[in-house]
Amino acid sequence: MQAERKSIRNLSVEEREEIFANVAKVLEGTAREAFAGGDGRYAALSSNMAEAILVHADELARDQLDAAERVLEQAAAMISQFRAVNPYPLVSTAVH
Repeated sequence: MQAERKSIRNLSVEEREEIFANVAKVLEGTAREAFAGGDGRYAALSSNMAEAILVHADELARDQLDAAERVLEQAAAMISQFRAVNPYPLVSTAVH
């Protein structure tokens, strides 16, 4: 049985914008984890990508579907690469 590949082209504009917001949120989270873990390079890259996605989410969701698919693929690759290198999230035990 072959798995059907999902495409953002089948979604409404609002659903696409929500996906971009969620992906940006995950990228920001991994950026914080990377920074806390001492990986400043990934933290900066992930944070900048999240900001770019948020700034251009409307354009990507409405007009530039080819670019939107590439952006989502790149973001997913970055997140999965980070998770592969850092499979266990940092847990703070500090008392404030």
